[in-house]
Amino acid sequence: MTSQGVSSRAEARGTHPWDLSRGARMGNSALRAHVETAQKTGVFQLKDRGLTEFPSELQKLTSNLRTIDLSNNKIESLPPMLIGKFTLLKSLSLNSNKLTLLPDELCNLKKLEMLSLNNNHLMDLPSTFGHLSALKTLSLSGNQLRTLPPQLCSLRHLDVVDLSKNQIRSIPDIVGELQVIELNLNQNQISQISVKISCCPRLKVLRLEENCLELSMLPQSILSDSQICLLAVEGNLFEIKNLRELEGYDKYMERFTATKKKFA
Repeated sequence: MTSQGVSSRAEARGTHPWDLSRGARMGNSALRAHVETAQKTGVFQLKDRGLTEFPSELQKLTSNLRTIDLSNNKIESLPPMLIGKFTLLKSLSLNSNKLTLLPDELCNLKKLEMLSLNNNHLMDLPSTFGHLSALKTLSLSGNQLRTLPPQLCSLRHLDVVDLSKNQIRSIPDIVGELQVIELNLNQNQISQISVKISCCPRLKVLRLEENCLELSMLPQSILSDSQICLLAVEGNLFEIKNLRELEGYDKYMERFTATKKKFA
C-alpha cells in the first residue's frame, strides 16, 4: 500500500500514520524489552500503551512474575487459559481498562494479595472469587456493581475493600460476615444499611460519603455497639450536627479519639 493509502486510512480512524508505526514498534522491540526485564525482576509493568489484549508473551513468565500492572489500556477481557497460571503472582493491577467480566480461572491465583480493577465495566464477580484466599486489598472503584458481592465474605484475610463509585443501593445482612478492616462505599446510591454491619468483627473504617442515606436509615448500633472508629458520612441526606445528637455518639467518639491518639 502507498504511503498516501496508509495516511488516508489512518486519518479515517482519527490517528496519525506515524502513530501506527510507533504502535507497531511498541508491539515488537519495546514489548520484548519489557518481557526480558520482567524475567529478571518479577515485575511486568506496561501502562498507557493502548493495549487491547492481555499480552500473550507473558505466558513465558507464568512461573516467575510477582507483579503485573497493565493499567490505563483498552483490554476488554482476560485470557482464561493464561491468567490462572501465574502461580507466584501477588499483585495484579488492571485499572482503567474495558473489562466487563472476570474469568473463573483468575481465582486460581492462590498467592494474590492485591487486586486493583478500578474504572472498568464490571457488574459482578466470579462465583469462585472466594478462592482468592490470600487476598488482602481489593479495589473495584468506578465499576457497575449493583450489590455488595457476597463472595467477599469468605475471604478471611481481606483487610481493605474499595467499592466506591458503583451503583450499590443497599447493604444486605450478609455484610456482617465481612472480615475487612476498611470498607469504602463512597459515591454509591445507598439508602439502606443492615444493622448487621455492626457485627463485622474487624471493621474499623466505614466510608459512606455521598450516598442517599436518611439519618433514620443509619443503624444506631454503628455508633454504640460496633468496632468502627472512623465513620465518614458527609454528603448524605442529613446534617452532621444531627448525627452528633444520636444515642451512642459519645461511645463512637471515645473509639475515634482513642484511635487518633494511637496514630498521633
